[in-house]
Amino acid sequence: MIRIIIAEDQRMLLGALASLLDLEDDMEVIGRASNGEEALQLVHKHQPDICIMDIEMPAKSGLDAAEEMKGNSSCKVIILTTFARSGYFERALKAGVSGYLLKDSPIEELAQTIRSVMAGRRIYASELVDDGYGEKNPLTEREKEVLELIAEGKNTKEISSELFITTGTVRNYVSVILDKLNVSNRIEAIKHFKEKGWFKSH
Repeated sequence: MIRIIIAEDQRMLLGALASLLDLEDDMEVIGRASNGEEALQLVHKHQPDICIMDIEMPAKSGLDAAEEMKGNSSCKVIILTTFARSGYFERALKAGVSGYLLKDSPIEELAQTIRSVMAGRRIYASELVDDGYGEKNPLTEREKEVLELIAEGKNTKEISSELFITTGTVRNYVSVILDKLNVSNRIEAIKHFKEKGWFKSH
């Protein structure tokens, strides 16, 4: 019997997924979590075979939880999300997740993925492999820091004092960022970066 924990903050979806997977002869849902923090506690307590996780959840995202589990648990992680974002996919791969599916996948596909993952394979949504692999985050660590501070609403002067660089250097960074992201202003840069899932999730 494959023992499963599901972490999903939408209650109705959580209930539906658990019920559908319980109908499979070889699967049993032994725990339900509404965020990444709860998922980690349940994994620690029950030592399941598989943990199915959403990404955007309160308290702790699915990616944060997967990163914490890497190397600390024999439980395999399957990400189940609405978001086909290359940045999320990149982080998921680094966290060593065994599967990454989109929520519009049919339930049969999820059940089949669980069995494949148990057999040692890795299963990733084809849309992500096509899109995600082609596009890497073009910004350096420092450029990302600058953009994250802009996204927090900080102005040039505040950024320069926080990063111990001159305002002129901050402006240079901003123009490089806009150029690399191929956008014309700071708002568009933030929007583009968010859509790609490149911001660190806190």
